[in-house]
Amino acid sequence: MKELFTLYYHRRILFTDFFSQSPLILSLYGLVVSFPIPIILALMLNSFRHKRYRKVIQTVTYAPNFISTVVMCGMIILFLSPSVGVINHVLEAIGIPAVNFMAKKAYWRHIYVWTGVWQSTGWSSVIYFAALAGISPELHEAAKVDGATKLQLIRHIDLPLIMPTATILLIMNCGSILSVGFEKAFLLQNNLNASVSEIISTYVYKVGLINNDMSYSSAIGLFNTIVNMVMLIIVNTISDKLSGNSLW
Repeated sequence: MKELFTLYYHRRILFTDFFSQSPLILSLYGLVVSFPIPIILALMLNSFRHKRYRKVIQTVTYAPNFISTVVMCGMIILFLSPSVGVINHVLEAIGIPAVNFMAKKAYWRHIYVWTGVWQSTGWSSVIYFAALAGISPELHEAAKVDGATKLQLIRHIDLPLIMPTATILLIMNCGSILSVGFEKAFLLQNNLNASVSEIISTYVYKVGLINNDMSYSSAIGLFNTIVNMVMLIIVNTISDKLSGNSLW
């Protein structure tokens, strides 16, 4: 009995330390960075006069979304390679020594989040373009007659009218705050950055399939689901009280 209690205690401490370090920080970092950028992109392109150039920019920003995760991770590792990477060649050209980015724990979260922003921003902005397309042109015309600038149009017309859409998407993102993608984290993970790159899904994979401890990995997965559900309810309640926009 004492041995079982000791095993449970050490497992609980291990998982608590793991949960408090990498996944939550990575999830919050990703949410704070990746959520507003598609809104900004949609608002900027919506106010762009030249439709042909706007379509070109939209196509360029959409394209990375169709790159598979494996290819994306291969590109990241290749670009950041200390020997053949383009980034390090640029650094060396300006007199900065080459850096092994994938071996530095301080860089891993930034690499993961910002490459994700590059890959998903264009596609995530589609829904905001749809919301902006539903705004009556008469509102813009009336505001222009009153002397409103582009920034004033965005601030007082576009942004308030897409806020309900943005609020719903924020609630849904908070409902999956701990569900960080397994494939990308696993492919970018190595022994040198494992202390920051270990997330819930990779941890469950290693515990359940590699260590063959299915009951413990199932408990972790259930705990992850419960945390996501609680976050969804809390954020939905707060949004309903503050803005009147909610999922239910």
